[in-house]
Amino acid sequence: MMKYFRLTTILLVFAFAAGALTGPNLAMAASAAEIDRDAQKALEKLYTKSPSAKTMGEKAVGILVFPGIVKGGFIVGGQYGEGALIKDGKTVGYYNTVAASYGLQAGLQKFGYALFFMTDSALKWLDKSDGWEIGVGPSIVVVDAGAATSLTSTTAQSDIYAFFFDQKGLMAGLGLQGTKITRLEK
Repeated sequence: MMKYFRLTTILLVFAFAAGALTGPNLAMAASAAEIDRDAQKALEKLYTKSPSAKTMGEKAVGILVFPGIVKGGFIVGGQYGEGALIKDGKTVGYYNTVAASYGLQAGLQKFGYALFFMTDSALKWLDKSDGWEIGVGPSIVVVDAGAATSLTSTTAQSDIYAFFFDQKGLMAGLGLQGTKITRLEK
């Protein structure tokens, strides 16, 4: 019995440490200028690597770019990042993305993603929902490297397309399910 108590205590300490290390740190929150710069730079880099993303960007009514999301955990995990909503080449709003998870997981990773809003109704959903939980609302298609080669603005029929980029670190899997996006006042 004492063995299980110690194991549980150790796991709880690791879970608390992982949560403290991966949770949002408001003292380190980026300024509006930093978010603008990083989002524009990340979008240009994505366009260079993926012509399909560039084509989607030309047709999108808005692009929500999260250039640097940190994800980490051990049993219990979390992720956080800040980004900018870009319309017609200009930033029109700031958002954060937050997710929590639990299960068999361990690692630390940094990555970014961009959401291409193809319809006005999908873009309106972002602002009318008080914190948008991905998986509820407009349909999203996650575009991987293989699908991106055959995707064009003619074959694209979904409301929102997600492109992941700049993956660094070691953590199993990337996904958007359970991610919450909330508007920030900067």
